[in-house]
Amino acid sequence: MDELSLFSGNANRTLASAICQSLEIHDGEAEVFQFTNENIFVKINQNIRGHDVFIVQSFSTPVNTSILELLILIDACKRASARRITAVIPYYAYGRSDKKDQPRVPITARLLADCISVAGANRVLTMDLHAGQIQGFFNIPVDELSALNILARHWLSKRIPDLTVVATDEGFAKKARNFADLLDAPLAIIQKRRLGNDGRTEAMSIIGQVQGRHALIVDDEIDSAGSIIQALQLVKKEGARDVYASAVHGVLSGPAIERLGEAEFQEIVLTDTIPVPAEKRLPHMTVLSVANLFAQAIQHIHQGASVSELFRWERE
Repeated sequence: MDELSLFSGNANRTLASAICQSLEIHDGEAEVFQFTNENIFVKINQNIRGHDVFIVQSFSTPVNTSILELLILIDACKRASARRITAVIPYYAYGRSDKKDQPRVPITARLLADCISVAGANRVLTMDLHAGQIQGFFNIPVDELSALNILARHWLSKRIPDLTVVATDEGFAKKARNFADLLDAPLAIIQKRRLGNDGRTEAMSIIGQVQGRHALIVDDEIDSAGSIIQALQLVKKEGARDVYASAVHGVLSGPAIERLGEAEFQEIVLTDTIPVPAEKRLPHMTVLSVANLFAQAIQHIHQGASVSELFRWERE
């Protein structure tokens, strides 16, 4: 692992340290902080000339500060003569803004991709994008990892009988189908519509059989928890027995924790792509680590090996 350096912004230092531990390297030495005027200062405190540099930064709260920290870190590493810079973005925010679906609106996911490229990143490593086409917004290589295998192993260990996987909407149906295949379970899909631009949705009907079965509701992220609570209410109305929830990214904004705490979920499983602080960890919530998967991907990229090999179990 010669000439490999890994740095982190302030968004998810715990994950970055876990990745370093898995790689058996030291955390990169860097200062990243805000002055009282909210200007961000970055200084790399070690020699990285000619190094293969990886910068870990989730676009988590405060989202816009996290984005700017990444851009400034990339610029600092470029000006310190790093050989190659990979932006490691476990959670890519603004994923819903991936198309112009209304008059006079931006495609912010594309704008972010342009900013990351212009800042000086040579490639991107991310996980479970909200929309797969976001990969195409970049003019640099993008490796998109998936936590579905990690989540699937957890649920397989539970040995839940008569289980149906339920996708919260048609947009997640393809990944939910792959997830259901890993669990050897049937798939149901909830049809919903979005109401306005404030994140509200309405669950309308369900395609598939949940009556008398246990239901595992899956999505790429839990934001305000509105969609997953509506899904819970719908599957219960259709006669489901115990209901579980699983998502890769735990955004958990606004009323999410209150809603999830009051809901009748047997277990809620997330990953640590976004840090889940102690005050948001419910008694029936499990947070799985993706550090080893990111460490393996970083090692493969650094050594010029195939990243797709990390998905072999998924394809069997």
